[in-house]
Amino acid sequence: MFDFSWSEILLIGVVALVVIGPKDLPRVLRTVGQWTGRARAIAREFQFQLDEMVRNSELEEVRKTMNAAASGDIDKTIRDMVDPSGEIEKSVSTPEMLGETPTAPPAETAPTAEPAPPAMPTIEAPVPPVLQTVLGSRAPELAPLEPEPEPPAEAPPPREAKSGTHG
Repeated sequence: MFDFSWSEILLIGVVALVVIGPKDLPRVLRTVGQWTGRARAIAREFQFQLDEMVRNSELEEVRKTMNAAASGDIDKTIRDMVDPSGEIEKSVSTPEMLGETPTAPPAETAPTAEPAPPAMPTIEAPVPPVLQTVLGSRAPELAPLEPEPEPPAEAPPPREAKSGTHG
């Protein structure tokens, strides 16, 4: 603790024995030990108080941060973190991205005929009558199917069982 060597401690002990005397030396050493214990207890309490102050100050900083986050606008905070310069928001908020048509001066055009109705999808398979009314269409004409080829007139003769060997 104080970086005493054994020779220095021995010298202090001899001086104490000569100055104090052998009769009072145990009582003096006991008193010195009690004072040393009290000094250590005071040092531990001081260290604990310092640590407590540091923890409280750190907790206070955390508390302030949490209160600031809770009272602030979370959406704005996230937007500031993701897009601090606002470039992404500007590129996404164009009229085309918002589904609006850009405001351009209308060009003079000649009156046109009524636009043609959109073409209905065609179905290549037979349409059930229920769906024909919904779709407003007729069943498509199907090309006749080719007839299946007829099986051969003669069946092959049955196999004879061989005796004794398998194979």
